[in-house]
Amino acid sequence: MRMTTTDEDLALAAASGDGAAFSSLLDRHYDRLFAFCFRLTGTRADAEDLTQDICAALPAKLQSYQRRAKVTTWLYRVAVNAAHDRRRRRATYTKATTGWGDWEVNRTASAAEDAEKHDWLSTAMGTLNDDLRDTLALVLDDMTHAQAADILGVSEGTISWRISEAKKHLKAFKEKEDVA
Repeated sequence: MRMTTTDEDLALAAASGDGAAFSSLLDRHYDRLFAFCFRLTGTRADAEDLTQDICAALPAKLQSYQRRAKVTTWLYRVAVNAAHDRRRRRATYTKATTGWGDWEVNRTASAAEDAEKHDWLSTAMGTLNDDLRDTLALVLDDMTHAQAADILGVSEGTISWRISEAKKHLKAFKEKEDVA
């Protein structure tokens, strides 16, 4: 059976809102468009995405189609422009995100190091007697010696002495740990 409706007639009908004409136009050219997009992008996934983007935008783009060129020529131009736009967006995104990967790696490493230090401190504080542990916990929670003294009902001098003793115990705990 011979095709009687030209691509150009289908494009003009589709531009006027004829869904059947649009469907026929896609049936005729989808595989060729996909193959061209594959050559433009180099990967199947990118070609599928690009082809779908073009097909989604095609109804609006058909409004600008005029019979000055064959539909296939016009469609290739649409595909090339879409591929260029995609590459520009990707380049802009890549440029904008350069360094974020390194930042995230450093942030994750820093968080892991902080967690390790926190775990060590929690373990080490568990070896202290209750008075030293309570005093150290208050001071580590940004309490002044005066505030800690008020909360624990002791003098500021006692708080300072307890902090000094806690530091000695933590240092000894660390040295034991390093030897083991």
